Amino acid sequence: MYDDHYGLSGRPFQLTPDPKFWFDTATHRKAMAYLGYGLSQGEGFVVITGDPGAGKTTLMGHLLEQIDRERMNVIKIVSTQLRPEDLLRLVSAGLGIDAADVSKAAMLSAIEKGLHAVARAGKRTLLVVDEAQSLPIESLEELRMLSNFQAGGYPLLQIFLLGQPEFRITLQDSRLEQLRQRVIAMHHLDAMDADEVEPYLIHRLSCVGWRGKPRFTNDAIDTMYRWSGGSPRRLNQLASRVLLFGAIEQIDSFTAHDVSAVISDLNDDVPESQLRREPEPFELHEVAPIPMGSPTPPPMGEPRPIRSEAPVSGDPALSRRIAELESHLKEQDEALRRVLTLLVDWVESGEARRPDLSALRGNDDPASRGRAA
Repeated sequence: MYDDHYGLSGRPFQLTPDPKFWFDTATHRKAMAYLGYGLSQGEGFVVITGDPGAGKTTLMGHLLEQIDRERMNVIKIVSTQLRPEDLLRLVSAGLGIDAADVSKAAMLSAIEKGLHAVARAGKRTLLVVDEAQSLPIESLEELRMLSNFQAGGYPLLQIFLLGQPEFRITLQDSRLEQLRQRVIAMHHLDAMDADEVEPYLIHRLSCVGWRGKPRFTNDAIDTMYRWSGGSPRRLNQLASRVLLFGAIEQIDSFTAHDVSAVISDLNDDVPESQLRREPEPFELHEVAPIPMGSPTPPPMGEPRPIRSEAPVSGDPALSRRIAELESHLKEQDEALRRVLTLLVDWVESGEARRPDLSALRGNDDPASRGRAA
């Protein structure tokens, strides 16, 4: 219903991966570079890892849209604890081979012949395995054996493996040493940076006819980033619920207060044990709306109080020196507090001219006292 309210032609924040919403973050741009390099080599394995919802499937969908299908035969497999024989059957099906009731040896022979047939047709074969962290070691080793098929010294099969971060740990298994040696490129998809969230939201909205409504203030965007941790899927989940909330409440410009209300509902939907622990929990406070694009000053913390230690007994000179240092530190602490108070007052007042701090220098500045001496 929110797409009608905001005059959108579709849902911009659907959870199903869709390459048409591809957004070129820094980490996705690097991943595309690695994938492009791998394709140019035409051999071995390329490994892409990332947390759930980091955009691995969307990344691969975007890559496959760029591939000339007249020159590339692509076989896609989503792994769900596939045993070696089941994996081989799926590869066979991707080559148009019926391997329903044949032995493993017969399947391997048929796969090799199928790869040769594809090569004779002027195509290369690319095998893409998603959720590779679910594959048993034996199945991964079977993939390595498939990568051995060659014709005239040229490989007949290239393999891309997409998996969650634990897949990197799996690859460290001593039984996969030969597979590791054939990995020509590897990249881990990181979360989006904070400054990529606003362009990401605008991009996805623009893909469905956005004309400036709804809008998100800077404090709303910051709140969305903190809750999602920069995960595209979590950000989509939150943004979709925010727009639904806005359609119901007739909101066209979202602030942190609005986003906080939706986050509270989302957190109630999820058992506490499943709530995101990283980054650290963020306390949401109601703040004045800030127009999209204007800077928000970071919070300024108070300096930590200086802890007084007991004088060292037995050495009057050392005790006197420690007392002098403690006195200087207390003076610095008081001066710093006054500086921070003036700066906070200046930031909150919005005045263009900087506050005059000269009165805080000199007597309260140990360095100045030293120069005067």
